[in-house]
Amino acid sequence: MFTTQRQIAIFVAYFLVYVVWGSTYYFIGVALQGLSPFLLGALRFTTAGILLLSLCYFRKENVFRKELMCRSAISGIVLLFVDMAVIMLAQQYVSSSLVAIVASSTAIWIMLLDIPMWRTNFRSITAIGGILSGFIGVGMLYLEQLNTETGLPHSEYGILLLIGGCISWAIGTLYTKYRSCGSEETNGFAGSAWQMFSASLLFWICALLSGEPHEVDWSKIPAKSWLALIYLITFGSILAYSAYIWLLKVRPATEVATHAYVNPVVAVIIGAGIGGEQVTFIQVIGLIVILLSVMLVNLRNIKDSHSPLSAKKE
Repeated sequence: MFTTQRQIAIFVAYFLVYVVWGSTYYFIGVALQGLSPFLLGALRFTTAGILLLSLCYFRKENVFRKELMCRSAISGIVLLFVDMAVIMLAQQYVSSSLVAIVASSTAIWIMLLDIPMWRTNFRSITAIGGILSGFIGVGMLYLEQLNTETGLPHSEYGILLLIGGCISWAIGTLYTKYRSCGSEETNGFAGSAWQMFSASLLFWICALLSGEPHEVDWSKIPAKSWLALIYLITFGSILAYSAYIWLLKVRPATEVATHAYVNPVVAVIIGAGIGGEQVTFIQVIGLIVILLSVMLVNLRNIKDSHSPLSAKKE
């Protein structure tokens, strides 16, 4: 029964990280139509952090432990503040689909920087082939987008920002897995809450220094931007981000990082279905290659999960 419940929980968590998180790229773009980048991050993560902290408190989690708060603060700054700020700033130069496509390279960075897992990660030819083929698929989409007139100036600025954000996300992911996650129980979510709240403090500092709260005309913010913000708080942060942190506790970081390959698929589909973006033949082929790469990366993990040794570990 425990194994079945764990498998269902893992399936739901991956759905949130793969599908829901992929949709957030589009909704970030919608929210930015009425809110400035730092102010959006401040409102999103302050609300999500406080709500999740309250929930953890009522669940009788020990939310005020110094070690948990300190390690979570570091994770929140590197994992959420830097990367989310980069994503929101980059979307002023490139489309939400391209942001998701370039962000998928985080899986490569995680595999390269996960030194304790080098022997395991690079032992499997299928895993290496899956990651490389996924990068090829992403490259196809990237080149296709790069050769398309988007109407957004200085797109190279957005790409440079995204590369730095990918590295930051990879470092934050590995720090969270090997340091922060050890500060709480497997099913505890106070760490995620403190990460969001810590990131929100820096977003507020940047927003205040840049004068964003004073420059925005609150009465003219469109309803769709507020609705997008609510979606980002509930589904993007409280559910999807918490699911990501939980998966880092129970699954290999390289496997969890495959979300970066699926997110562009979701982003492009939503961009075409809701945003009216055109989906080309090259994009369809690229998406197929990405999906096949995820299967290859997970092939060894699926085999390992059915082995007696893996069963004992879980």
